Amino acid sequence: MRERGRGQDARSQWGARGLRRGVAVALAATTVLGAAGTAAPASAAPAVAERRARAALPLPTGPYAVGTTDLRLVDPGREDPWRPGRARELMISLWYPASRPAYGDERAPYMVPRAARHFGGPDGAAAFNYGAEPGRTDWSAVRTHARPDAPPLLGAGPRPVVLWSAGLGDPRTWGTGLVEDLASRGYVVVTVDHPYEASEVAFPDGRLATSVFPALAAQPGLDIGALLRKALAVRVADIRFVLDELAALRTDGRLPAALAGSLDLGRIGMAGQSAGGFTAAQAMHDDPRIKAGVNLDGQLHFPGPDGTGVHLGGVAEDGLDRPFLLMGTESPDSGPYTGQPGWAAFWQHTRGWKADVTLLGSRHGSYTDAQALLPQLARQGAVPAEAVRGDIGDVRPERAVLATRAYVGSFFDRWLRGHDDHLLDGPSPRFPEMRFEG
Repeated sequence: MRERGRGQDARSQWGARGLRRGVAVALAATTVLGAAGTAAPASAAPAVAERRARAALPLPTGPYAVGTTDLRLVDPGREDPWRPGRARELMISLWYPASRPAYGDERAPYMVPRAARHFGGPDGAAAFNYGAEPGRTDWSAVRTHARPDAPPLLGAGPRPVVLWSAGLGDPRTWGTGLVEDLASRGYVVVTVDHPYEASEVAFPDGRLATSVFPALAAQPGLDIGALLRKALAVRVADIRFVLDELAALRTDGRLPAALAGSLDLGRIGMAGQSAGGFTAAQAMHDDPRIKAGVNLDGQLHFPGPDGTGVHLGGVAEDGLDRPFLLMGTESPDSGPYTGQPGWAAFWQHTRGWKADVTLLGSRHGSYTDAQALLPQLARQGAVPAEAVRGDIGDVRPERAVLATRAYVGSFFDRWLRGHDDHLLDGPSPRFPEMRFEG
């Protein structure tokens, strides 16, 4: 990667937006920390005596009911980069239009209980990344709006496929509100976990793969730039393996025939938040099977070994020749492409269609489920108000969710389905909180 500068500017640091606080807590003595919110101390004990808080995801807006199914994938040709000596294995979920809706307890859980306990505990991403008080939220009680293993809705032919990658340290579930909405609009969405980087990944045999990043980040002399470059390379390799597996799944019987037949692998898009947005851009750069992509507030550069400086990612240096949407926030190290070195280089070098929007009043977590869930939890005392403001800003939660869904849906409708509602032509009076940058 080519180096651009060596300053201490927040824009050169992954601490707030790529590394997230899950690792940043362990890096508190280094210069890599950003300023996005307040992390709960890792040693905090769960508040078991209090009634545990609960929260609900917003309803999908599309016309279709949603189904979901989970699948374990094993890449026998690749050693796990974080756990040498074993093959790389992943968990994915498919979200798709279903033949009938789910009600009440029929709805799939947001997380299985063992993953929920870790996610909400003192070593989980809820505390480290989002400032939630350990043990105060019943994450296993959160329900999606999808029916597990539901028969897919028939009659529409193959559907476009969108891959989803969450931020560094976050599990694949931390984007379910947007994912369900896309499925309700007619997409098959494939969410991908990145084991041993994500806070936790639950496998069907009962294993829980927890993140190695806090331990790595605590090592003396850590080259933070090298760690983050490795993380991106692992993520991109995971995505390309999933693309290979999707082709195999159409014929090998691991999915019901109707669901397998609904995958249109000639119309593949990808979206991701934070490091997931960088992953979407870089995977699209490396793999022509991805036709369109969305980056939700993910930087496109790395810091140097000491956490400072700007080293452009490959996709920033080369740009793309296919449609791509940048969606920024008003975090101190975000905003329009003109103020971000990686985004500016990407903008300059990209030859395909591109657009850039900024959600006013938002912060880095505004494009995740934090936007809908944290305010509910804060009202029950499970998340400090200052952590909520640091994570999602002061934009109205329901408007932020609606705008995110509208812009992501409009983009994929335009480039994967040929349906253009012209929302991305310029500023829209429908969404005054979304500033059109170009």
